[in-house]
Amino acid sequence: MLSANAIVELHERLTRAWHFSQDDSGTLSSPDRDKEKVLSDGEGDFLGRVARQHRANFDLWHIEDEARTPGATDSALADVKRRIDATNQLRNDLAEDLDRALMDWLAPQGLPNREAPLHSESPGLMIDRLSILALKIYHTGEECERTGAAEGHAERNRDRLCILEEQRADLAACLEALWRETLAGTRRFKVYRQLKMYNDPSLNPAIYRKPAHGARH
Repeated sequence: MLSANAIVELHERLTRAWHFSQDDSGTLSSPDRDKEKVLSDGEGDFLGRVARQHRANFDLWHIEDEARTPGATDSALADVKRRIDATNQLRNDLAEDLDRALMDWLAPQGLPNREAPLHSESPGLMIDRLSILALKIYHTGEECERTGAAEGHAERNRDRLCILEEQRADLAACLEALWRETLAGTRRFKVYRQLKMYNDPSLNPAIYRKPAHGARH
């Protein structure tokens, strides 16, 4: 059901494919089309979920880049901020969805073992971190090859790349160990809800304390 190596390989493959699919205007390919490619490759429903979660991180990365564009107008930045909030909400929802899918698969086997020690981080959150590391590794690799950069830029980024790759290998090994121990009944995890408040009009005071446009006082 869960293979850390397969997840890392999928993250790498999709990150490359999505960047190469950018047209001259910077438009990215459809997430739905990419999802269908993953599923048609026979990699299973869980990896399809991993792909959707990774796509949310991929989109979030590039939307946040837009927020740092020199000379961006206030209205453009406001639009970017709203897109960041919505995409970050999706990213967190999809990480939770990964954990629920694993729980549904484990339940018929009487797992996770309720008596086992609790792991502080769920597989979905670890996969989210692996997704972000895949993006950092890709973009750091680009910086290693960038022409016209200042002296020492490539060398500095090669050092960073080694660190990132080591961190990803460590995290993937930890994820694999958690899953192995969960199957053995010696470790358990929970679905940790993010319970974001900023997008909920009933919970964000900046929204519910301000009357709707045009409303009478």
